[in-house]
Amino acid sequence: MLPIPPFLNNPELFTLSAGLAVLTSMITPALLLSATGTFILSTSNRLGRCIDRIRKISEVLENDFDPKHEMHINPERKRLLLGQVEILGRRARLLQEVMQVLYLAAGMFVGTSVAIGISSVFVRQLSWMPITMGLGGACFLAYAMFRLIFEARMSSQGLLWEIEFMERGAEKHQEPR
Repeated sequence: MLPIPPFLNNPELFTLSAGLAVLTSMITPALLLSATGTFILSTSNRLGRCIDRIRKISEVLENDFDPKHEMHINPERKRLLLGQVEILGRRARLLQEVMQVLYLAAGMFVGTSVAIGISSVFVRQLSWMPITMGLGGACFLAYAMFRLIFEARMSSQGLLWEIEFMERGAEKHQEPR
């Protein structure tokens, strides 16, 4: 028969309140993981919309470069579309980076939950582990949020340029009073 390791002989580790404390502390990273998952989903949707917009503009520009195509884009609109593609490309790269950081945060929160369970058995040796992983996950999540704020501002700027262009076009076509 195998001997029982000394840390398993400690009755204080296996009381109901100790077990409940461990399970309770494991819930916090799970909630943060859920929030991170929501951010991953919304960021993925933003990235998809950004890519769809790039493809749509690309089609318009391709038609303009095709000599068989009868209608051509006016130079001002072409500049707007090329500027939009530049902004959308920067946004897409930024959103990809944010997705990677959010996945790191999610991994850290999963690791935190596991580390809480493990450190409850090896209290003295590994008690630093869940704290470090939880803080790491929170830092990744905070960094991703700041980058998403930056991306949202880029998106707004692109939209404002487009609105400005449409307003200028509408002014040109207004009938004199």
